[in-house]
Amino acid sequence: MSGSARELIDQAITDGVIPGAVLAAGIRAETALLYAAGDAQRDESARRAMSADTIFDLASLTKVVAALPCVLRLVAAGDIGLDCAVRTYLPAFDGEGKGEVTVRQLLTHTSGLPDQRRYYQTLHRAEEVRAAVLAEPLVCAPGTTVCYSDLGFILLGELCGAVAGSGLAELVQKLVCEPLGMTDTGYLPSDALADRIASTELVGGFAKTGVVHDENAEALGGVAGHAGMFSTAADLGRYAAMWAASQMPGDAPAAEASLQVPGWLKAEALRCQTDGLGGRRGLGWGLRHDRWDNMGNGWPETGAGHTGFTGTCLSIDPVSGLWVVLLTNAVHFGRGPEHSVVALRKQVHAVTAATLLDSVVQ
Repeated sequence: MSGSARELIDQAITDGVIPGAVLAAGIRAETALLYAAGDAQRDESARRAMSADTIFDLASLTKVVAALPCVLRLVAAGDIGLDCAVRTYLPAFDGEGKGEVTVRQLLTHTSGLPDQRRYYQTLHRAEEVRAAVLAEPLVCAPGTTVCYSDLGFILLGELCGAVAGSGLAELVQKLVCEPLGMTDTGYLPSDALADRIASTELVGGFAKTGVVHDENAEALGGVAGHAGMFSTAADLGRYAAMWAASQMPGDAPAAEASLQVPGWLKAEALRCQTDGLGGRRGLGWGLRHDRWDNMGNGWPETGAGHTGFTGTCLSIDPVSGLWVVLLTNAVHFGRGPEHSVVALRKQVHAVTAATLLDSVVQ
């Protein structure tokens, strides 16, 4: 591997791996790199250039940008207990062994729920999908193995809404976006923003643009704990910087204070909770050397990250303060292995870590 992060992205675009990308990276509150290249849409109906303020379908980044901070905020307020049974808050979550499932286990993907179910193929109303998730049987005993589960985070979104007495979209705006100044982030983007939104997969000859790519999230009305959020690299940089500063000495940064998630709880979220269970997971976050580790060689061992199926990823290191946001719309070109961004993610992380951490040392 050689070349700068910019060169790696440009080469991936030239090779047809991705249509385009936006990269943002920095140390704590300082953004050191912001780069946009390629196209936000490139198909028979239109070609639109990528820009630094392009809005992306975050896919599973929703888990750590929406569901996780809402849960932590409610835990900090004493409204949710990490080790309380999910059924305490969602009584309809009933069935064999499900009374033992805790909120912590949903966050660490150790609840015993399956990875996914294609509810959208047979269910057409949001209420039907919610009921099906609540009724889903466990596939293994809680707390025995890591199984990355969309269903668990759908439940976390429902749980937050039930506890707070408001819809998840409104809750995320109140608890996450407004405190951090994330003005381009949210569910269900308006039609007026269509020209700024990166297109995802072609369905029926038309690219999804501003409509959530994840089919279960779409069946849920576009608002869910596992997918559905849209955002920009700049907004995610604010969010990442808040996490990346979490173990720095001195007073908590203003962003952390305004989000009202105490340092001890953020540290708990970044601690490995799943030793011996077949994965390295914190609360929501994937950690270094987990099966889904997107950071790769060169990234600090104390790092944490997450990815999204559309081609997105976000990574942080709470010790050095390093963070990277890499947003692509790879799925616009299709789901085949030739459009996989796995290698690109690791390469960009390695180069960016080497560049930015070296500058700090100097």
